[in-house]
Amino acid sequence: MTTITSDETGLDTVAQLAAQLRVDSIRSSTGAGSGHPTSSMSAADLLAVLVARHLRYDWDNPGAEGNDHLVFSKGHASPLLYAVFKAAGVVSDGELMTGYRRFGQRLQGHPTPVLPWVDVATGSLGQGLPDGVGVALAGKYLDRQPYRVWVLCGDSEMSEGSIWEALDKASYYRLGNLIVIVDVNRLGQRGETELGWNLDAYATRVEAFGARVMTVDGHDLNAIDAAFTAAADGDDRPTVILARTVKGKGFSEVEDRPGWHGKPLPADLAERAVAELGGERHLTVRGLRPEAARAGDGRVPSAGATRPGTTQPREAPAPVRYELGAKVATRKAYGDALVALGARDPRVVALDGEVSNSTYAFEFADAYPDRYFEMFIAEQQMIAAATGLAARGYRPFASTFAAFLTRAYDFIRMGSISGVDLRLVGSHAGVEIGADGPSQMGLEDLAMFRAVHGSTVLYPADATSTVALTEAMAATPGVSYLRTTRGGYPVLYPDGETFPVGGSKTLRAGDHDRVTLVGAGVTLHACLAAADTLAAEGIAARVIDAYSVKPIDAATLADAAAATGGRIVVAEDHHPEGGLGSAVIDSLVTGGRTRLHVTHLAVRGMPGSGTGAELLAWAGIDADHIAEAARRLVGLSGSGSAL
Repeated sequence: MTTITSDETGLDTVAQLAAQLRVDSIRSSTGAGSGHPTSSMSAADLLAVLVARHLRYDWDNPGAEGNDHLVFSKGHASPLLYAVFKAAGVVSDGELMTGYRRFGQRLQGHPTPVLPWVDVATGSLGQGLPDGVGVALAGKYLDRQPYRVWVLCGDSEMSEGSIWEALDKASYYRLGNLIVIVDVNRLGQRGETELGWNLDAYATRVEAFGARVMTVDGHDLNAIDAAFTAAADGDDRPTVILARTVKGKGFSEVEDRPGWHGKPLPADLAERAVAELGGERHLTVRGLRPEAARAGDGRVPSAGATRPGTTQPREAPAPVRYELGAKVATRKAYGDALVALGARDPRVVALDGEVSNSTYAFEFADAYPDRYFEMFIAEQQMIAAATGLAARGYRPFASTFAAFLTRAYDFIRMGSISGVDLRLVGSHAGVEIGADGPSQMGLEDLAMFRAVHGSTVLYPADATSTVALTEAMAATPGVSYLRTTRGGYPVLYPDGETFPVGGSKTLRAGDHDRVTLVGAGVTLHACLAAADTLAAEGIAARVIDAYSVKPIDAATLADAAAATGGRIVVAEDHHPEGGLGSAVIDSLVTGGRTRLHVTHLAVRGMPGSGTGAELLAWAGIDADHIAEAARRLVGLSGSGSAL
């Protein structure tokens, strides 16, 4: 094995490194029986020049503050990335050959942060660049470090709208520390890409979004080296390097030939390819070291670079308290809580999708403008930026209408795979919002977030619980979601009441309860009103505030089911699939309680416009319908029927 330092890495050595990257991409994917060697081979020259002569990285200390960041938006080219890690000396040849795409191994089919040199999971195309924007935002405005963010994109993913959201926001925030390398190899999975090798068309589009463009022959080492040097010259625009490449470059039998995407070379073909490329090599190239961390860093966000759209910060807020019975919208309480959190924790940052005057994130923007990032109507980029910020150790809270988070669902899903802690807030949920109509009504969000691996789903009913749960989110790992309500509802809980994640509150209970009413958010208030109506009729009802939808309070639900003969009414301002009702029934059945009488009230039709009260009644989830459902359950004879 030959180890080469940055001072010795001339372009002759880079050429040998590029050949090694190609050979190792072939060897690893052929050994695994799957992978994308030809997509890796097209970008091998680009990566060889980058890691040997431009990437500033301490491979022995991947957490070093000054390290550049390398994001493979083109995540299917993982053989190339892992070959780079071998060339850097952090992955052995043995692991590369026997660990790639194998069960229980860390060299997975697409990169994930199980590897310490990977910031975010990629592989769902169109996400690495948006995530990289988040990392670059942290570098320029929060970390205040001189690191660059290098993102390798494939040409197929340039058809994704999220790529253009990313370039737009990178230009708006003047992210000169972001350098995008587009591997334009012409061939996608099933044939030629939308633009093929039309670099002029790509350049016109990129320039229209405010980025600086360079075009280069992606196999000319001198031209690549010059472009990378120019890209780091201090311009405050993001740079996009359009590299014309050949898929399968280096092995004449597959070069620029369709039909080889995502296919390893058979053993005999791989042997010929390795021979044509000059055989195996085992160079170790460490590249450049990062610049030293800037003195006095400490990551105090308010001292960051000047950014567009900021205002002067205001004084620290008073403690958040509400009078019992006062009508306060939970979305307003979220804004209050976020400001209080920001006063205590400089790592808290906020993002919003141009609805901050509705979500109340504007309160944080006014208080801490240098920690607020407006993403405008670009929900995918909002989640991606939050992911990048979280990868840098910040605690992002991102908010928009609950309905609009649906378009960013793949980014949320990938955030879970990245293992980052995302705190997402959806306001204007359910038919309760009234006249705006169904396009604005979040009716799928609870199901959507419950399905995310390791997620936490919270739905407070009043201002006090909203503040407590917002604070709990700051310390909650994984993807957490807070659902807030448009209208103002009475404060139910006194200041200082605790709301642990996974808990619930029982607001009505007695020894003679005959039915359990379970609600969350707006329907909890309807359950309380229904319980009062039933009490006047001599029917005692237990009322549970299931503010933690996931994890749900299984013990309290089981106790209530036992106490009330299995008679339960669940009411939710959500479609019936996957929301609160599903969570309650899943919990009870999983716990072994199957003899139940459950009435599940939910929004089963397609709503239209109307007042909130009209729509809640139309959906059958207001107090009158809850009370009627309870009467019917109490009137049942027998001990229950199996679900």
